[in-house]
Amino acid sequence: MALPAAAAAAYQSIASMAGASTPSVPSLSPPQPGANFSDFLSGAIKDSIGTITQGEQAATAQVSGSANIVDVVNSVNAAELTLDTVVAVRDKVVAAYQSIMTMPI
Repeated sequence: MALPAAAAAAYQSIASMAGASTPSVPSLSPPQPGANFSDFLSGAIKDSIGTITQGEQAATAQVSGSANIVDVVNSVNAAELTLDTVVAVRDKVVAAYQSIMTMPI
């Protein structure tokens, strides 16, 4: 799975050389002291939804012919990576739940 990340980094570096505006890829910062897990998870979900929405909007703009192809590739790649991350987290949560349910009482 390192290939999509490497491709995204390559496109972002090329876009920055050309002076094009690149979409921001949300990065999860460590939680602040006193912050709870539900706030962190809620923020991560909102960032994920925003990234996926931005990818959809960029793809729609490209179809209408009003978007730069580099920006579209960056946005769609960021959305794909975000979706892969969300699916991986979901799989881990389901596996943890199943593991807990099989524990003897």
